[in-house]
Amino acid sequence: MIRFATIGSNFIVHQFLEAAGEVAGFEYVAAYSRTYEIGEALAKQYGATKVYTDLQALARDPEIDAVYIASPNSLHCEQSILMMQHGKHVLCEKPIASNVHEFEEMARVAKAQDVILLEGMKSVHCPGYQVVRENIQHLGKLRQVTFNYSQYSSRYDKYKAGIIENTFKSEFSNGALMDIGVYTIHMLLALFGAPKQIQASDVRLDNGVDGAGAILCQYEDFLATVIYSKISDHLGNQIQGEEATMLIDHISDIGHVQILYRDGRKEAFEIDKKVTMMYQIETFVKAIRGEETKDLLATTRKQMHFLDDARKQLGIVFPADAK
Repeated sequence: MIRFATIGSNFIVHQFLEAAGEVAGFEYVAAYSRTYEIGEALAKQYGATKVYTDLQALARDPEIDAVYIASPNSLHCEQSILMMQHGKHVLCEKPIASNVHEFEEMARVAKAQDVILLEGMKSVHCPGYQVVRENIQHLGKLRQVTFNYSQYSSRYDKYKAGIIENTFKSEFSNGALMDIGVYTIHMLLALFGAPKQIQASDVRLDNGVDGAGAILCQYEDFLATVIYSKISDHLGNQIQGEEATMLIDHISDIGHVQILYRDGRKEAFEIDKKVTMMYQIETFVKAIRGEETKDLLATTRKQMHFLDDARKQLGIVFPADAK
């Protein structure tokens, strides 16, 4: 039995805990929150027996084997390292860190402590990702890729009303690129590796945080564009080859894939999904048990280099960059 705790209490933690309840051998034992009442409510709802408001105390608890971290991005590195230094495996929400320097330090500690560190990038652990990966070969020579994840944020209405939440605050290493663009970037890198070069542009809100953006990526024989927005809506993704085009419904939670061949044939794949976040938890559990031995951080490492490059072009600077 792997006993785990959570750090954070937002909606994503609730989604994670619902998914965790579907995974055998993964037991929720402790909730951490800065506010005891919030942590207690979370623990009661999902069956945990312990509540912490002190991270050091959580880290020292010998009855906790692993921790799921869903705090603001700027806290991921510090909290992950603290937990790993106390021998705990860490599943950390995306993006795993503020910059590549933080990521490499996290990876170093994970190796030194012989614990598992995994980024919570749910999309590439789901069966829809495998359907895409296995069928790219039918498209012929690739020429264009467009991944678009634009989702009007409920917090944007609050922003326009003068209430600025964490998702629109750069001090928490946030903004559209880090919050939602990272899905398109990670999928691109997982499927095709790192591009030869990138060219990034974005749209800034009046507080200086990026609300939307697009990045053109040059590969050897094809172009890829990743588009992301928290201030407008659009879903739909394409991988275009000389023989066919693949249409993908949602880059972070693939449920439908269609291939349109040049000769008029069509092929459709409906993904039999369970609870989306369950698949990344299963990978995490297998890695802890030694049943998953591949490099779980390979694409994350490419992603962090990509994000740093894009932010440098865009002039997006976080307080964590100065450390």
